[in-house]
Formats: sequence, structure tokens, C-alpha cells
Amino acid sequence: MICFENVTYTYPFSDRPAVRDVSFRVRPGELVLVSGPSGCGKSTLMRLANGLCPGCFRGEMKGRVLVNGRSTGETPVREISRSVGTLFQDPEQQFFALGVEDELAFVHEWRGLPAEATREKVRRAAESFGLCGVLHQAVHELSEGQKQKVGLASILSQEPKALALDEPSANLDPESTAELARKLRTLKESGMAVLVVDHRLYWLEGVADRVLIMKNGEICAMGNFALLEDEGLRRGCGLRECRVEDMRAQLPEESAPADAGLRAEGLFFAYRGSRPLFDGVSFSLGPGVTAVIGDNGAGKTTLARLLTGLNKAQSGRFFLHGRELSSGELLRRASIVLQNADHQLHMRTVAEEIAVSLRLAERQRRASGGGNAAPEVSASELLELFGLSALAERHPQSLSGGEKQRLVIACALAKSPEVLILDEPTSGLDGGNMQRIARALDALAEKGVCVLVITHDLELMKRSCSRALRLPFRPSGEAARADQAKEAL
Repeated sequence: MICFENVTYTYPFSDRPAVRDVSFRVRPGELVLVSGPSGCGKSTLMRLANGLCPGCFRGEMKGRVLVNGRSTGETPVREISRSVGTLFQDPEQQFFALGVEDELAFVHEWRGLPAEATREKVRRAAESFGLCGVLHQAVHELSEGQKQKVGLASILSQEPKALALDEPSANLDPESTAELARKLRTLKESGMAVLVVDHRLYWLEGVADRVLIMKNGEICAMGNFALLEDEGLRRGCGLRECRVEDMRAQLPEESAPADAGLRAEGLFFAYRGSRPLFDGVSFSLGPGVTAVIGDNGAGKTTLARLLTGLNKAQSGRFFLHGRELSSGELLRRASIVLQNADHQLHMRTVAEEIAVSLRLAERQRRASGGGNAAPEVSASELLELFGLSALAERHPQSLSGGEKQRLVIACALAKSPEVLILDEPTSGLDGGNMQRIARALDALAEKGVCVLVITHDLELMKRSCSRALRLPFRPSGEAARADQAKEAL
């Protein structure tokens, strides 16, 4: 179904190939997993498989890519897309509509399917991915995991012959990840060819037929899933663990003393027209690394935005080390890394992003009476810490997803925050860079920083998190009384 024959591809304005002399096949009823360190060419393989390279990205390609027996170099992308359904690493890049129901219906309406048949396609897609409850919501109101489900539901409703998935588990909670693995096994059994690019490996044990490991644009190892048990190979190629223990139930819920760490009291928030996400919620978090965990859509990202003033709570009070602060004051003493790194990158080079962050932090320090004290960390130290030194003069939007992720975290640390909130900081990171982030979190914890990590990453939880804040919170107030009444009935 998908065939690479000695493929070498070079992007425009680049002096070195992104992939070099790559050959492999994905047959009907087969799932091939591709992994490797960030920037090794995995996403380029996806673009070659669906015709975006060179069809849209241009560049120079040697060798051939065949999809369903047809050369992608001689077939329009719109025709390739009928055979190969693609889920991008950032699902927002492929949405056309504002609402979930409209997005699921869009492609079928565009192809002229009758209204009743379109409604049936939407219904089945929504049921298949548990989206019935959000059908009438705006796409931008969804969590990243829910957006990923919408993207997958839309693609599979078109019944392609092959599927190409770029980091499909990155934003899914462990239960949704396990459900995705079951769906992919079923699709294989129906004869679909599946190509998966992912840093996370454990969830495809028993599902992947073959594994391709890439490094520096070339395939350096190929075999069945047992290949990943080679610890030397994993370490040498910056791979994640092939088996991961679920630590969520073992992480304690600790409350900090009133005069230490971050505390919220009586937090109430509801989106317009929806029941409250937080109703009279109170919690306290001491210095160290706390995992904020919960299902997709439980309110984890909303909580992060409330704690930093990006969303305004209808009521509630915030305290830092025993002193009450407004959300604006808290934001000045905290740093937040959003789930979508693109939303926080604005400058022309990587070095400029970090330099601007350091200048803003210095200006804020002076405004708060900190005088002319030197910053705790320099730009060169941050670049080195996050493995970005060689990328200093690159445009931030030219980086891979994992490289962008490391850059925004480096910018957050430039502020030397007292509170650091990270929303899925390792979603697009390979094993080596996940460990890099974990070491940075450990160092912050030793300095007494209160770190909140919103994550579904079981490896990161095991490596760095000492306690957990679980969502959804138990309801209180009127919501609690209503729930108790339902239970009684």
C-alpha cells in the first residue's frame, strides 16, 4: 500500500537531505512504527507518504514513493488523500470548521454526500471516539486530546485504505491511548495499512508488526517490537522505554502548609452555558514537582490558565507562600508553558526568543524592587541546557515540534519563576530530551520552585513527579448537593 524505494529528500534552501536512501513497505493489514530522536526525519517520512513532500513543500526527491501502486510524484495530493488519511502532530493544522459537528461533516459535504448520509457518518464517527458530548462545542474550546480525537474521527469516517499518524498518542490520556491501540488493531484486521510515527513506544506492543528506527535521516535499525528491548539501541538513538509502569495510583496527594507553596481557596469557574468545572475548589501545593492528572477534557489546561490569570475565575483567592495575590500578581511571579508551543513563539531566531525572555524578566525584576541583580541563568546556558545551541540562528517556526517544546520551556525558565506550570511539556519529545526536561524539573524542585506538570506522560511521572493533583475535583456547593440527590435516587 505504501512503498519507499531508495528515497532521498531535501527541503528547499537546505544543504543536507532530511531523509537519505530510505526503503521500506507498509502492506495492507500491517502497522509499521517509526521512531527516533527529534529531527531525525520521521515527520518528513509522513509528508512523503501523503504527497505533501514534494507536492506542497517542493524540494528535491530522488527515488520513488508509491501509494496504492501510484507514484506520489505523479499524482495530485488531493487524489493521494483519498487513499491515505493523515493525522498531523498538531490537529489544528487540518481543521476547516469552527464547530465539532461541522468539522466531522465538512469533508463529506465537500464531496457531495447527501445530507442524511452525512449525518450518519457524523453520528458514527462521534460515537466511535466518544465525542457525542462535545458535538455542539467550538473546536477551540476542546482540550488538545479531544482535538486529536476529532481529527482521527474525521479521517476514519472517510474510510481511507491507509493511515498515517504523526505522534497520535502525544496528547491522549492513558485510557484513550489504550483505546486507540485497540482501534488500530481492528483497522489492521480490516486490511488497512497503518504508518505510525511516535516517540512513545509501549502502547503499540502487540500491535506493531515492524519497527523502524531512524537517526540522522537514515534507517539505522529495523525489526519486530522485540528490537526495542535492546537498551543500548534505545540509549544510542534517544528512544523512550518500550514498557512503562502506570504510577498514577501510587502518587500521593499531599497538602502543603498554609505558608508554603501555592494555595487556591473557593475557586469557581464555568464556561458560558456549561456546568461548573470548578465549584468552590480549594487545594494547596508545596515546592517540588506535582503531576496534574485527569482524563482529556477534565479541566487541567483551564486550571493552569486560571492560576496564571489567562482565564478569570468567577470567584476564588490565590496565595503564594502565605501571601494573597491577585491573578495578575501571580502571573508576574509564575511562568506557564502552553500545550501548543506555536502560541508562545514570536521572534525571528531561537536566540532572540531567549534574549527577549531574559530582558522581560530583568525589567520585571527591577519593577518589583529587585534592583540590578544579575539573572540566575544566561542565554548561552539555557541554549546548552536544552540542546538548542546549534539551532540558535534558526527561525523558531522552522523547528520540529520537540525542538519548539524545548525552546518555550527554556524561555519560561529565563524568568526564574517561583511557580512554573507546564502543560504537556514532553508530548513531542524523544527519550533523551524527556530526560533533559526531567533533569531541569529536578533542579527547580531543589531550589524550592512550585512546579505543576499537566501530563499524560507515564514515563515523566515515574521519573520526576513526587505527588499528584487529580481532576476532576470532587464537586462542592450546589453541584455536590445535586450529585448527592442523584445518588440517593
